[in-house]
Amino acid sequence: MPSRTSRDAGPDRSPEGGKAGGKLPRPLGADNAARLARKLHFRFRDLTLLRTALTHRSILHEAASAGVSASRTATLTNERLEFLGDAVLGAVAAEYLYNLDPEADEGQLTRRRVALVRAETLVRWAREIDLGSYLYLGLGERPGPGTRDRMLAGAFEAVIGAIALDRGFGAARKFILRLLERDAPEILATAEGVANPKGRLQELLQERYRRAPEYQTVSTEGPDHARTFNVEATFGDRVLGRGVGPSKREAEQAAAAAALAALAADPDGVLSPSAFVVD
Repeated sequence: MPSRTSRDAGPDRSPEGGKAGGKLPRPLGADNAARLARKLHFRFRDLTLLRTALTHRSILHEAASAGVSASRTATLTNERLEFLGDAVLGAVAAEYLYNLDPEADEGQLTRRRVALVRAETLVRWAREIDLGSYLYLGLGERPGPGTRDRMLAGAFEAVIGAIALDRGFGAARKFILRLLERDAPEILATAEGVANPKGRLQELLQERYRRAPEYQTVSTEGPDHARTFNVEATFGDRVLGRGVGPSKREAEQAAAAAALAALAADPDGVLSPSAFVVD
């Protein structure tokens, strides 16, 4: 992840744009915030907010070396803005889902919101705008893949927080909704498939072949209080997947999940020609 550190700049530059004197030296790439604002098509009233949103906590050891007091370090990095952005993102996602499906219950809405705002989604959005190239990192910071993803997800939330503070909740909401309206259908379809493989398998086969799968309990094992069910998911004359579980329902879900995995790995080879016949 490219970064500019205080090694590239003179000691008289700080995140606030002032003189050193107890402030953290600012990177040479201090116009990163202005460049990102242009890329996002946002005109910030206070560009310092966006600059802070791009400042990772890895600069804190430099802050201490520059004589910044411990009481001020919390305001130098993007962690407070990340906290705010996380709340704004969650609120907008909740509103979006509430309006999207008036019949969904609280449990469904909660699961869908978690799916929409998970770290993987934030990292994907962050990479779309090349957010990593705008970050201010500590001297010599070389994050590994896992750390880099957490860094990107946190910075993306911090940018949302900066937009909300500078341009208002409405501007942040508009920014988030553009992403949700574009990506939410695919994200939710994937999430629902993971949570309910039986439903996803039926939907897939009905869409392709206008027929639903069937489930056969092949055997049961163990005493009544610890029964294990072995189930096959079938389609026509083919077994698509096998599953085991402590109940028929769980075994069927496991069989459906195995069938989905097999179809994803070899969509043309799993089903025999006879399975394509529609009565």
